[in-house]
Amino acid sequence: MRETRVKKILLAAGIVFMVGFCVAPFAWMLLVSVARNPDFLSAGSRLALTPANYVDVLTVKSLHFLEYLRNSLVISGIVGVAASLAAALAAYAVSRIEFRGRLAMSLAILAFSMFPQISLVGYLYKFMRTTGLTNTYAALVLPYIAWTLPLAFWILLGYIGQIPRDFDDAARVDGAGRLTVFRKVIVPISAPGLLSALLLVFIAAFNEFLFALMLTTDHHARTIPVGIALFEGLHGEIPWGYIMAASALASLPLVILASVFQRYVIQDVTRGAIKG
Repeated sequence: MRETRVKKILLAAGIVFMVGFCVAPFAWMLLVSVARNPDFLSAGSRLALTPANYVDVLTVKSLHFLEYLRNSLVISGIVGVAASLAAALAAYAVSRIEFRGRLAMSLAILAFSMFPQISLVGYLYKFMRTTGLTNTYAALVLPYIAWTLPLAFWILLGYIGQIPRDFDDAARVDGAGRLTVFRKVIVPISAPGLLSALLLVFIAAFNEFLFALMLTTDHHARTIPVGIALFEGLHGEIPWGYIMAASALASLPLVILASVFQRYVIQDVTRGAIKG
């Protein structure tokens, strides 16, 4: 009885620690974002709350916050859809079509994803400058698709590989081709996997920093992580209130998408299991 109680106490303590460890940075971000003075913990200062930081971030045009957010949403959305669709087609081909070297190809895709970004960004910059794509959406969309494709591919390969081939055979007996089978059979069944891949790719592209820093020059194509990092106030001081307010606002799309997609994915997994 005593051992069971100790286990419960340790489990509760561990849960509280993990929740606090994960939530504390966000709580601090929100607190600083509404504080009139970010140094409110220093001696002689006191905490005064104000929404001014949020108002300024949304209204001061020189900060270009809304432009950065728009760029991030558009670029991440394009990358999420394109990478997920391409990965789904590749995963379907690898899992269904027998050809020599398909395992080696799958491992090669995984190996290419392990190259550090810093080793590629110099060549990417030269290519984008030569082709005139610097500071455009294409300068980020194309590298992001290549960068996130292995992630989406391996997620969908495991998902599509578990779908029985009897579904394919039944459709092909009715005269459907490969693309028709993929579009009308595989895609509906693997919708939870597609949504999971799209969500993870979207988050990865939304949070990417190095490519966005090197391949963009101003608010016309610059994304939100770089835009926030380059916030600077008068005389070069760091405007922590603006940075935290912008970070809190930029987190909202990810929180909303994660909440909506998570519920939809769980529903589709349950529905697919019942139908199967």
